[in-house]
Amino acid sequence: MKRRELLKMVPAAACGGFGPAADGAAPKSMGGPARIKSALCAYSYRRELASGAMSYEDLVDVAVENDIDGLDLTVYWLPKTGLDEYLISLRRKAYVSAVEIPAIAIRSDLCKGDERQQEVEVAWLSYWVDVANKLGASHIRVFGGRVPKGATEDQAAGWVVEGLKRAAEYAGKKGVILGLENHGGITLYAERVVQMVKAVDNPWVGINLDTGNFKRDPYREIEMCVPYAVNSQFKTSFRLEDGRREPCDWERVMKMFAASGYKGYISLEYSAEEPVETAVPKYLAQLRDLSRKYSA
Repeated sequence: MKRRELLKMVPAAACGGFGPAADGAAPKSMGGPARIKSALCAYSYRRELASGAMSYEDLVDVAVENDIDGLDLTVYWLPKTGLDEYLISLRRKAYVSAVEIPAIAIRSDLCKGDERQQEVEVAWLSYWVDVANKLGASHIRVFGGRVPKGATEDQAAGWVVEGLKRAAEYAGKKGVILGLENHGGITLYAERVVQMVKAVDNPWVGINLDTGNFKRDPYREIEMCVPYAVNSQFKTSFRLEDGRREPCDWERVMKMFAASGYKGYISLEYSAEEPVETAVPKYLAQLRDLSRKYSA
């Protein structure tokens, strides 16, 4: 599906000029005891999915074999044809395997100053809201994008906020939460991510917190975002500003989620060098055990 085709397909309510945000505050953790579920991010098997060596159905089986709750479905390798039929089939496969599909992950770029381009991005998000609905998923990971040449960071942040406001109008009607990921560019630092989500001020927009994407004082940055997190991916390490790799202390981070009363999914997004055959089961076991330890 190409963006330029979307405006013909998405309902008019999902396009058009930007309107006011829906009533409701930005989501925050509810407090009280945490309720944390474990998941596998499909991106961990990106090479196998891209080559056809494995399928999304195989990842459902991986979830079963490793006794985890869900599959965070990166959409990049979905079929180009017969998509609706495939989504329904995959949803059934997951259900009869007692594996949830709580979230999907897409690419997007909301740093668009041109009104027509903004409308296309909103339509793009709305298209994937419908895909999520067909899978039974209630969350979509979205990217903010990079500040365009000639624009200021404040301008770009404003475009992201307005795009999320408009997209949330459609997503909220479908029961789907949009999670803005800390993914470089306009979302490089926690302060800006939190600022944008608070400015959207909509219960259908929060933060998709990727623990491996902060390069400066990552534990502090993660802690700033946790109260607004609606979904999370755990990576095994940080890549710091000086280029060094530093292992991520998962227990330290999980304590932050528990202290905030986080209720939701945390998925393994594996991207290190060890082969997935040996690495993923090992890290899923750690994630599963920590999720249970720090849940009520």
